[in-house]
Amino acid sequence: MFPTFTGSSRRPRNVDLSGQRNTNPWANASWTPTQSGASKTVAQAQVERERRHREREELAATKRLQKVWRGHRQRRELRDLRRQEFDSLYQPPGFTQNARQRIQHAFPLLLAVLVPVRPDDQRRLDLFISDLLNLSPTPSISIDLSILSDISWDRLVRLLVRALEKRDGTSSQTLLAIAAGIVRQRPGSVQPILKPYYTVLARLAQQSPAISTSTEQSQVLSEAAVAPLASGPHNGTTGLAAYQSFAYVFLTSSSLGFLQQRPEEIAKSLDFECLARSIIHASTTLKFVNAVMEDGLLWLLAHFVALNRAVPASQDSSYLEALYLQMARIAPEIRSRLNPQEKDDVYASDHDEDVEIHDFTPLPEFVVQQLGFLVNDDGIADLLDRFASTASEPDRISQDTSLLAGYTLVLLRCFPAHSDDIKMRLFQGDVQIIDGTNYSTLPSVKFFWRVASRTNVFTAIVQQAKAKEKYVSVQALLQQDPAHDLEWRTILLFLELYNFLLRVTDDEDFLPREIESAAQQSQATQKIRASSLNLDELKALVDFLNHLTFQLYYNVHDILPSSPLHEGRGAMTESAVTSFHAGNLKNAPLSNSGLPSVDVLNLRDAASSVIRALYERDSRRHFLPDGFWLMTTKFDMGVFMSAVVLEELRNQDLSDDEGNEDLDDASTSAHNNFSEDWLSRSTDRRRLRITHSEELRSTIGPKLEILRNMPFTIPFDVRVQIFRQFVHLDQSKRRGGHIDPDRWRLAVISEDGPNGPTALRRQYLGRHTATVSRGRVFDDAFDQFFSLGEGLKEPIQITFVDQFDEPEAGIDGGGVTKEFLTSITNDAFSPERNESRTYFISNNQNLLYPNPSIFDDTAAKLHSQGAIEGSDEWRQVMSDLVKRYEFLGRIVGKCMYEGILIDISFASFFLLKWASSGQSTSTDYRANINDLRDLDLELYQGLMSLKNYPGDVADLSLDFTIADSVWDSSGHRRTISRPLRKDGASIPVTNKDRPLYISYVANHRLVAQQYKQTKAFLRGLGTIINPSWLSMFNQSELQRLIGGDSSEIDVEDLKRNTSYSGLYAIGDDGQEHPTICHFWDVMRNLKDSERRDVLKYVTSTPRAPLLGFSQLKPQFSIRDGGTDEERLPSASTCVNLLKLPVYKTAATLRAKLLYAVQSGAGFDLS
Repeated sequence: MFPTFTGSSRRPRNVDLSGQRNTNPWANASWTPTQSGASKTVAQAQVERERRHREREELAATKRLQKVWRGHRQRRELRDLRRQEFDSLYQPPGFTQNARQRIQHAFPLLLAVLVPVRPDDQRRLDLFISDLLNLSPTPSISIDLSILSDISWDRLVRLLVRALEKRDGTSSQTLLAIAAGIVRQRPGSVQPILKPYYTVLARLAQQSPAISTSTEQSQVLSEAAVAPLASGPHNGTTGLAAYQSFAYVFLTSSSLGFLQQRPEEIAKSLDFECLARSIIHASTTLKFVNAVMEDGLLWLLAHFVALNRAVPASQDSSYLEALYLQMARIAPEIRSRLNPQEKDDVYASDHDEDVEIHDFTPLPEFVVQQLGFLVNDDGIADLLDRFASTASEPDRISQDTSLLAGYTLVLLRCFPAHSDDIKMRLFQGDVQIIDGTNYSTLPSVKFFWRVASRTNVFTAIVQQAKAKEKYVSVQALLQQDPAHDLEWRTILLFLELYNFLLRVTDDEDFLPREIESAAQQSQATQKIRASSLNLDELKALVDFLNHLTFQLYYNVHDILPSSPLHEGRGAMTESAVTSFHAGNLKNAPLSNSGLPSVDVLNLRDAASSVIRALYERDSRRHFLPDGFWLMTTKFDMGVFMSAVVLEELRNQDLSDDEGNEDLDDASTSAHNNFSEDWLSRSTDRRRLRITHSEELRSTIGPKLEILRNMPFTIPFDVRVQIFRQFVHLDQSKRRGGHIDPDRWRLAVISEDGPNGPTALRRQYLGRHTATVSRGRVFDDAFDQFFSLGEGLKEPIQITFVDQFDEPEAGIDGGGVTKEFLTSITNDAFSPERNESRTYFISNNQNLLYPNPSIFDDTAAKLHSQGAIEGSDEWRQVMSDLVKRYEFLGRIVGKCMYEGILIDISFASFFLLKWASSGQSTSTDYRANINDLRDLDLELYQGLMSLKNYPGDVADLSLDFTIADSVWDSSGHRRTISRPLRKDGASIPVTNKDRPLYISYVANHRLVAQQYKQTKAFLRGLGTIINPSWLSMFNQSELQRLIGGDSSEIDVEDLKRNTSYSGLYAIGDDGQEHPTICHFWDVMRNLKDSERRDVLKYVTSTPRAPLLGFSQLKPQFSIRDGGTDEERLPSASTCVNLLKLPVYKTAATLRAKLLYAVQSGAGFDLS
């Protein structure tokens, strides 16, 4: 039924008068009522209105087009008439007029007709210019400005610039000379078009390279470049704008060959103070800077340095400030392109490491030359002169010294390869200061210490530290404040210089002596001792650094911005550029404290490096009282351990999330054909994640950050307990709560989980099982277990076989695993291994460190066998060597992970690299001269003799090279010379750079020569033990963690943690067997060395676990070894079992026990 308002259900008739029929037979019939007549009329009226409006618009547009066309045609016709009039002036009879009259008549016509793209108009301009030249034959002669009105000359300059935009370098010299002549007399004429003017000038210079530019062309370009600058600084804003355009439009060009060849032509006409102030203004307001590419800013910096070098002048602080602001902005660009990073370990086995593809183009030679001046002897000497001049003015010492400090810090960020050279030259310099009416000279380090220690920032932190306040308000001192900013910058430079001083200072010269004979000291020794701090100053410095660094780690989430994408660490960026100017931090990402976040991170890294260096020296040779480093009052130690464990759990969850993201990236790469592009993008994403995760870790784990970077603030025994808790957590997480090896294996076999069917689960367990021959423990273990990687953390099962490949008796309940691990370490770390495979060698104290020549020896062996460097055979051998070092790291990590002590002692400098591998700071282990004592005592003594040599070092004919010993093809050792620095063979060692030479030698021996070995070992160690856990300990503490406590053996503690079996098992009466009583009486009466012999006989290590014998795994145990008193005691070291025969007297037991342990007999495997 069809509903209607009338109630009739009859469908109305649908009449279509359009003449169209519905061609779709499947279309539904329309049930919509037809439009009423009124609505249809309104719609038709609207359509009509729109049609009429469209017609009116079309008519108006037509009229406008006709009007524009008529105007264009009339202007063209008028311009043609003006051209005819202009041409008549240069043809008879008009040509009979004198040049002055012709110029006055022709100029208005020229303004009306000139179209720069028309060649005939360009010729007319040339005719006009020829008249001007007739009145002024040479550009050097001033043009008579009385010919035309002032406004006419301004218009002519703009006309010439428009014409020059369409000309090339060969036809523009005359026009450019005239324009320069006018602008020189009327600098204001070019003010509205400064940017086009200098853009044209830069293009013309590019079309006239230095090779083909004649002296005349260079002169014209030079005069044109400086012509707008004639207004000078006294012309206020006008002069500033001209110099800014000159700097950011002209000097940013890369093709100013005439300037690069003869900068003095332009420099002699410049006002360098005005140029510097223009750059400072542009850098702080960002008016021009943001519009210029980084390459342009590099060229501006290079040209700025070249111009200032061309004309010796007394440059004030504005020059240095302009230099500082420019370098601060482009420091990352300079650092990356001047010091391209290379992949250092092409044989690394870990293919999951970050790989960066660098597409940086090298810096142009001219830029490199000019930047090199800033860090050479002359540049640093000039810098020291400036320090001396500012120090002589007490009212400006704070601001100017801070500016110089900021500039020096930027130099260190831009030129990391030259950082030691810069610090050395600054360290050797002296600064003259005024104290009242007296002049005195201080070493630069002492000068900066004096300035830094008198700042309000330093004083406030030290006073709060002495007051034992729980929280020192460092954040308030980091607030945006011009005065504080100046002080922080000075403190930061002092820390950089003092860190360098610590590296070149041996323990004998660390603290100044009360009685010193200057006649017996070399100049270098005198400088070092004069620069050292006394004990009271050291205490104040340690107090300051302790409380400053603590807050920068513990409260970093309050200090740094909440956004994870703030400026990264490293070189100073835009945030540091503006920070010098009275807190003017426009467009700079600020921390919540007000100080730029990048500065906060640099400050934290520098402070951490110095405080660690001082702590390491105090650990080696105490100069501070016991407990001075502890800061337990800042924590509630009752809940500290549980709080740290909770933070570690959160940290592990964060690491798991990051690992999943890395897997997502890897899965994405499998479907990406552009692998290199993906790798670059993946690296960028990973960098962002690293930055983000560092901030998250600082937020969720402030106590972890303290343990990681300032472990000395927490007692050692607490850190050991935390370490064992971390290991226990990791074991529980990886093994699904089944820490016991047997329970874990049972769980793997029985579970219905991701491991799949039983066959696959057995295969998984099979990868953790190995058959090892006694004669080649390390090689068999490497072949069967290297592929496990991180899976070595899980329990392993070992079967030993003899020379006939017959399995030895015994079941691995944990004891065989211990025997296996100790056997590997005894084999692989033995210095008596085959010479070509001696992985570690020992010093005169039997302390082990990686064999520094093993890669050179292997290469020599391959050369003797005819292998080609870079071939598949070569790479395979080298890669295998790297993998073996990595596996050794895993084995040591496995021992620490399982709590198994090994009787191996490593050199202190090698252990320092373990500790530094997990720190948050951006600096790795830095070699210092004291560590050479543990590497090569003779080398250390020789360098000390060189340092203290009172004569001229040049007489010794030393240069910056070093001789390394390697094997040759004949089987004999030979020496090869390697440079310690670029062109080292041609640089003699002098008294001046003697400390730098010593530092380079130490770095080569301790770092460079062992780099590949150490990196591979630490990569393997970090696979098992989290590097951040290792950073909780210093070098001596790590040794105790590896091999046990070297303190006196506690017999009562050992007795409390001993189990008995067999005949010696304690019965229901609770009484010990008489032989057991005799044993403990004997142990109490033995010397400590004899107790250690007994302990080593049973457990394979002479030291007790750090937390006592309760931590010894397996537990120390004693069982009966028969009733024959003639038998000697025997031991099963794999299970820490002593098999003690029944002796009736204590004297017999003592004699038999000492004979057994001192003869080394009686070891077997039960």
